[in-house]
Amino acid sequence: MRVNAYAAPAAGQPLVPTTIERRDVGSHDVLIEIQYAGICHSDIHTVNGDWGPQPFPVVPGHEIVGIVAEVGADVTRHQVGDRVGVGCLVNSCGDCTNCQGGDEQYCAKGMVPTYAGVDRDGTTTQGGYSTHVVVDADYVLSVPQSLDPAAAAPLLCAGITTYAPLRRWGAGPGKKVAIVGLGGLGHMAVKIAHALGAEVTVLSQSLKKQEDGLRLGADAYHATSDPTTFEQLAGRFDLIINTVSAGIDLNAYLGLLAVDGTLVNVGAPAEPLSLNVMSLIGGRRNFAGSMIGGIALTQEMLDFCAVHGIGSEVEVVPADRVNQAYERVLASDVRYRFVVDTTTLN
Repeated sequence: MRVNAYAAPAAGQPLVPTTIERRDVGSHDVLIEIQYAGICHSDIHTVNGDWGPQPFPVVPGHEIVGIVAEVGADVTRHQVGDRVGVGCLVNSCGDCTNCQGGDEQYCAKGMVPTYAGVDRDGTTTQGGYSTHVVVDADYVLSVPQSLDPAAAAPLLCAGITTYAPLRRWGAGPGKKVAIVGLGGLGHMAVKIAHALGAEVTVLSQSLKKQEDGLRLGADAYHATSDPTTFEQLAGRFDLIINTVSAGIDLNAYLGLLAVDGTLVNVGAPAEPLSLNVMSLIGGRRNFAGSMIGGIALTQEMLDFCAVHGIGSEVEVVPADRVNQAYERVLASDVRYRFVVDTTTLN
């Protein structure tokens, strides 16, 4: 079937309306009528060619919420009419140790990304800035009815990207957690860490978002542009989640960790970061990275957010405003996530 979409025709070019072909619904596939697709900074990096050559034209979008329109004969987990979601991956080998352990995002043979990837049938994947998508049922998630569908869309990337390290490194009662940056990822990290019961501190360049940070669940908010911040908070935190995609002074932030504390990077800066290993050795500290989560953990995150009434703070835009939304993301002019109303593509 051919469906309407918005695609980047070449690196650095504005997105334009187009039509793309979706595969027939196989026995283990789900056809989803997309309602909302979040705009992730990764989308912009991809279409601008920041992360290397891409298989243009590219339809971005890996924060997808919609309604099941058709299921294959062997599908039992989802039914027509269900509200479902699709995140950053749509396939993996399913056989390697990582896949078998529920870490499909670290598939030894390479996970299949929702767009700009090569699916198992050799076709190029295209993302959620479109009216419909066909996805293997094992990679389709159930979106609880209590969640607002537009606010739920960014959970499929921003939500799981922050939930995964918070769960992995034990954020909860009695733990002091710092979130670096209060953007699309950071605001979700604050909400989730607060709901997990941790003491939450936001570390941002300035105090301009302080009111928002405290409203979202932070217990404290500090400006990193103030050098006294690093003196005042030295050795305080059990866990720091760095959500920014720009370079930071790793040694300074590692100095904020308690003994056995961990600094986890989920932001992906284009340039390498450097550190003095004494920043680790001197406090038995850890520096780690984390990338989204497996399917089971993503479902756990969605259910957790439903229980705690957590959604992303969103601004919904029609599809024909996607390029303006990109410009505003680059200008940090959004609080805190744009979501495309894909029904405007019809």
